Amino acid sequence: MQDANNPLKINKDAVDAANVRGIVFMEGNTLELFTRTPRSHARLNVPALVQVAALAIILIRCLDLLMIFNLLGLAGIADFIHRSVQTWTLTLVFLSSLVLVFVEIGCAFSLVKGRNWARWVYLLTQVIAASYLWAASLGYGYPELFSIAGESKREIFRSLVLQKMPDLLVLLLLFIPASSRRFFRFQ
Repeated sequence: MQDANNPLKINKDAVDAANVRGIVFMEGNTLELFTRTPRSHARLNVPALVQVAALAIILIRCLDLLMIFNLLGLAGIADFIHRSVQTWTLTLVFLSSLVLVFVEIGCAFSLVKGRNWARWVYLLTQVIAASYLWAASLGYGYPELFSIAGESKREIFRSLVLQKMPDLLVLLLLFIPASSRRFFRFQ
């Protein structure tokens, strides 16, 4: 029934077959409902270890904030913010710590998308945070804002390692297992 001179005429059998496949014809235009867009390369599923690591980053940061709010209360938070914005240097440290938290959460979302740079940025944030905590606890910088209490360097280091243990485990999940490395290599 298809006319050779008019290419817009459509065979009724072809339309019925197309409707079975999930293609709907509307006035000459096609609306494909059940087809997938072709990809230029195969895309791996996100490994469970990467999903756990990304979720752990978000939950650790949210739990940290919740524990701080619970410990200090509203008056304590207001006092903390007031003390941290008294000088430009303290304000810079306070705002930098907030930026660091948001960068870590952003890295968590990027990790699930397979962005290799996200795990390196997360590693960098952990090195920066641990270095600052270590220096502030030893008396360099502003220990009244962010520091770890301790009598000796050994005790401070032990407390720092215990405090950073969840982040170290997340880094191990991102860098050590072969499935995690393969996922980031192929993305």
